Amino acid sequence: MKKIFLIAEIGINHNGDLDIAKKLINISKEADFDAVKFQKRDISSVYTKEFLDSPRESPWGNTQREQKEGLEFGDEEYKEIDDYCKKIGIEWFASAWDLNSQKFLRKFNCKFNKVASAMLGNIPLVKMIAEERKKTFISTGMSTLEEIEKVVKIFKDNDCPFELMHCNSTYPMEDEDANLNCILTLREKFKCDVGYSGHEKSLLKVSLAAVCLGATCVERHITLDRTMYGSDQSASISASSLKSLVESLRAVGKILGDGKKFVTKKEEKIRSKLRVNIEK
Repeated sequence: MKKIFLIAEIGINHNGDLDIAKKLINISKEADFDAVKFQKRDISSVYTKEFLDSPRESPWGNTQREQKEGLEFGDEEYKEIDDYCKKIGIEWFASAWDLNSQKFLRKFNCKFNKVASAMLGNIPLVKMIAEERKKTFISTGMSTLEEIEKVVKIFKDNDCPFELMHCNSTYPMEDEDANLNCILTLREKFKCDVGYSGHEKSLLKVSLAAVCLGATCVERHITLDRTMYGSDQSASISASSLKSLVESLRAVGKILGDGKKFVTKKEEKIRSKLRVNIEK
């Protein structure tokens, strides 16, 4: 079993604070995640003026616009994130929610791309991402097989490497809604690697089961504190639990082995003592 790729989804759990973002990057590196992921939005492209002008109480003001802008990092912050991740040795990338954001991310030449579940129907964005021909993780929450098939075709037509990710887009997700056998369904139908993107409250159960079913990557939201402001915080793993999660998921590959049946070297000595051969 090849090494599982683990993604710490910071998303917007940094709450627009670069120091929080760096702390989340640090704990991800210390816990042995392979990469951290953010979310990038051009507010005026994603939301209507009517929506942005509507009321919403938040730490940044009284409108949706002030809340959305308060959560966004710009050029200066992402340059610092890029430098910081290179300095400590961890990959970073982001899911763009619009064409302008994908263009913005290109300047950092990240190794990976991500298509968020909510963006599976944004075909112009999907095509833009596929044209870059970078390894892309594609979340499949809220999607039919027909919708996924359309996106897969775009990536294949552009000769762009991809990995599907089974996902249930409820925040937080109840364990009984995980439907992890979809990992097998997607792998069989699309003949590709399939990972798991989770938003459950439980630390290990669902992610561990996903890896046992052959998930090739796992993405989990992370936070410094699940009681912090933000809609994703309660569906995230707190800093104190990250190392335990990673150690458990990494151990699965060793436990499952390669499935080849033979007498191991450790068994040979015991076999010579305990095995009785009776010839007739």
